[in-house]
Amino acid sequence: MKRLVPAVAAFAALVLATGASAQSGKLTLYTSQPQADAQATIDAFRKIHPQVEVTFVRDGTTQLMNRLQAEFVAGAPQPDLLLIADAMTMEALKRENRLAPYAEAKTAGLPPGSHDAQKTYFATKLISTGIVYNKAAAMKPESWADLLKPEAKGQLIMPSPLFSGAAAIHMGAVTRAPGLGWAFYEGLQKNGAQAARGNPAVLEAVAGGQKLYGVIVDFMAIRARERGSPVEFVFPKEGVTFVTEPVAILRTAKNPAAARAFVDFLLAPEGQSLAAGQGMFPARADVPPPAGFPNLANVRMMAIDVAAILASDEKDKERFSEMFGR
Repeated sequence: MKRLVPAVAAFAALVLATGASAQSGKLTLYTSQPQADAQATIDAFRKIHPQVEVTFVRDGTTQLMNRLQAEFVAGAPQPDLLLIADAMTMEALKRENRLAPYAEAKTAGLPPGSHDAQKTYFATKLISTGIVYNKAAAMKPESWADLLKPEAKGQLIMPSPLFSGAAAIHMGAVTRAPGLGWAFYEGLQKNGAQAARGNPAVLEAVAGGQKLYGVIVDFMAIRARERGSPVEFVFPKEGVTFVTEPVAILRTAKNPAAARAFVDFLLAPEGQSLAAGQGMFPARADVPPPAGFPNLANVRMMAIDVAAILASDEKDKERFSEMFGR
């Protein structure tokens, strides 16, 4: 036990104290986490359950879903667990009755709306979308509305929802938000906003000075700032949208007991501390955020209706593409 990092050691002690049984067997995870983060998460879990042999497949969420859909068609889905970028994908799988409910999952401390009401998927962290700007910019934005000002004309770049899951949820939430709506996107178009394929392209353009303002996920901009990049990140006063990197167990899981143990670890304070150590907002407000991040209680979050966004996703993306191109 002395060899374990304190957070994992504490959780291991909790497992022993509560009489929870150590798991064994094989466990297969499909994840869109970065390779290093996925390996670190698995290593921490296996310090508590060393008899579980975990294999994982890492790819983008779209690519993973294409692979999984092919496995469904073949009648041979491989993963026990999914740990992917956004809840909209999980909601689609839930509608297909692919996810196993986990009624006993401990969701205390998770913010409202961050997990499925039927407990088929659960937030493991919060990745918000806000505004990044170059420090050379004369206007220092504080709100989404500031991006419609003349100072931002031709100077805004944002990730396209046609390529980014976070951007798709952002679009779905913003177009339903009072005071913003589709009128906000129409204003961006008139102000010369440009759509990029993803968040990395946004950061590159703003940090390099090709654009002064961008719409981006929080950790990319904050990490860049901490490394000395000439950028600042803003949590707009109207609120931020967020994705939750949810975890879910498939109904076809071959080792459901170990899969539940993996979910337990991710939702526990110790697993949440691991997420913070990876530079992300933990989903639980009682776990301190990483350096450079504000207290989660001080960040205003927009309401996100994942089911409603999913229902109109294709129509919304088509409208976006008509405005900003593909």
